[in-house]
Amino acid sequence: MAKVIWAPSALDDIDAIASYIARDSVYHASLFIDRLFETADLLKEEPEIGRIIPEIGSPDCREIIYGSYRIMYRIQKHSIWINAVIHGARDWKPPTH
Repeated sequence: MAKVIWAPSALDDIDAIASYIARDSVYHASLFIDRLFETADLLKEEPEIGRIIPEIGSPDCREIIYGSYRIMYRIQKHSIWINAVIHGARDWKPPTH
């Protein structure tokens, strides 16, 4: 079983999403975030369940979709690093080094 590790940037994304949803309903924000974490926990057993991120094209960089959001992660040996949670309508480009 792989270990799921959340990068601080991904947790910041979740905080922003929760704040946005909470403007209308704190309950729905909490429910959405709980279910998002449950979805990400599926990666412990099936790390390759997500598709390869099209903008990157590397087999170790994948994403699963929850609602309108892309949960972006990297597979590394026995761990899954969740790096970002972004809205699917966002025009996302991979970071350049």
